[in-house]
Amino acid sequence: MTDIVKIMPTRPTIKRPRSRLRERTVAILAYDGVNGFELGLAAEVFGLDEMGEDWYRVLVCADRPTKPVGAGTGFRIVADAGLDRVSEAGLIIVPGWHDIDAAPPAAILDTLLRAHARGARIASICSGVFVLAAAGLLAGRRVAVHWAQAQALASRYPHLQVDPAVLYVDEGDILTSAGRAAGLDLCVHIVRNDFGPAVANTVARRLVIPAHREGGQAQFIARPVREEGDPLATLLAWAREHLSETLSIVELAEQAGMSRRTFIRRFEEATGMAPGEWVVQERVAYARSLLEASAMPIEHIATAAGFGSADGLRHHFRQRLGTSPARYRASFQA
Repeated sequence: MTDIVKIMPTRPTIKRPRSRLRERTVAILAYDGVNGFELGLAAEVFGLDEMGEDWYRVLVCADRPTKPVGAGTGFRIVADAGLDRVSEAGLIIVPGWHDIDAAPPAAILDTLLRAHARGARIASICSGVFVLAAAGLLAGRRVAVHWAQAQALASRYPHLQVDPAVLYVDEGDILTSAGRAAGLDLCVHIVRNDFGPAVANTVARRLVIPAHREGGQAQFIARPVREEGDPLATLLAWAREHLSETLSIVELAEQAGMSRRTFIRRFEEATGMAPGEWVVQERVAYARSLLEASAMPIEHIATAAGFGSADGLRHHFRQRLGTSPARYRASFQA
């Protein structure tokens, strides 16, 4: 199982052979009220022509392809094909469902059930997870959803393990993502699994987005640090440049010019996490970047990232990523 905070590199990091057409065909479902942004972002990622002949093939599929469907934002979409063409796809994308209180069309639910039965991967973006739940595909599973819809999903489907903190959850055959833009994170993650980190990084650069975002949704629930001149914004930038130092709460509070109590409260309001958690997260992210992009010895990386020793670095990698620094480097070094 993988998600934004736990990576299990069980797949090979070299380019995966994709000889069968079905394996590289992506069906994106369209229906009245579909979220146009989410449908479009999936079509953009998996439809990048410049990625070559071995890239994905995209089909936008609707129940009645000749009839335009409303995208909920003032425009309509005409699909490429009917739902029967979903049988050609190895990956099905379910964009956001327009009304979580409404029952999805039976044709959509039946299509998803048949696709899952034959072994296709199915991925939802934002409220699309309600469609997967209505189809009965999520029983007992851990799933991601927009934090504002997490309570509704958990109440309606108590057998689910709803995680409102992560950007996406990958359970192999079923993948779910949080609100809207988190769909980009999930799509790039799928590319990374299918084609390796170098290709995923190329796609991310093409789209001008991070190849991997840290921190989950918690950072977006509370007020983000945006204001120019905000002491916390200045502090976060400073701390990223001094990860090899101690960075205790007392030192951070002094750097921000606040009392310890005020600093902790303001920090948690701004980032959605405790200062110590944020520091560890930033250190892990920095260590990952060094492992991916350099030949620096692991002991030196541990020191540069502020873990003090290779044992400390290994501990946090096992705890957060489910692997060791050496295995991570072997899997993801470009």
